[in-house]
Amino acid sequence: MKKISIFFSMIIVSTLLYFAVNSSFVYGENAYHFGFKKSKDGQLASIAQEGFMDIIKKYDAIFLGNTEKKELYLTFDNGYENGYTEQVLDVLKEKKVPAIFFVTGHYVKTAPELLKRMVDEGHLVGNHSWSHPDMTRISETKIAEELEKVKGEVLQLTGQMQMNYLRPPRGIFNEQTLAASKKDGYTNVFWSIAYKDWEPKSQKGWKYAYDKVTAQLHPGAVILLHTVSKDNADALTQIIDEARKQGYQFKSLDQMTIKNYH
Repeated sequence: MKKISIFFSMIIVSTLLYFAVNSSFVYGENAYHFGFKKSKDGQLASIAQEGFMDIIKKYDAIFLGNTEKKELYLTFDNGYENGYTEQVLDVLKEKKVPAIFFVTGHYVKTAPELLKRMVDEGHLVGNHSWSHPDMTRISETKIAEELEKVKGEVLQLTGQMQMNYLRPPRGIFNEQTLAASKKDGYTNVFWSIAYKDWEPKSQKGWKYAYDKVTAQLHPGAVILLHTVSKDNADALTQIIDEARKQGYQFKSLDQMTIKNYH
């Protein structure tokens, strides 16, 4: 009995030592799921009601751009290819609209030609992590590995030297993940326009996507869309046209000079 107790004590000590060495923060501590109060009637979206606004601001993460100008920033999450990214790229090329595509390791491995096209046509490719983990539950070392692998593979495929933007998988973050990724040279990019568009089996038609996005338009908005959505691909032309009709201009994240945290 005594030998068994000693054995389990050794396991516990070894486990604690492992986490002490391999993690610089407590896993899952103070984790947030990004959320916001949606814009209505052209008013600004808001994170004032959330406890994480000060943390996002502290680490220079992006929520809103210049809210004094009618500027929009179009961002896409590309976890996997579902057959619609080519159509999205066609629309962006026709309309001369810049965008950023946040890609995972799965996307890098399965859609290399689309990645090359993104860069060739002047879009940014951002980091969405290699395996799409909850980054609040992995070590700082593992975070660096996840990000570096995506960056390295994209560089080899496309020649894109810089990768400055990160979208945390599933929008889950805490102060430690923001600090760790900033140390690796990343600006975390959140959003101020979004809707539930990531379920391919729950598509409701292009008009639904159009209404959901255009109803939330506001100055300095960062728009999050998922390329797995047929509705988004079919609605993109009309969304761009309506935004421009309202006086909005689409810009690249590299052109964002002012950040706001409403």
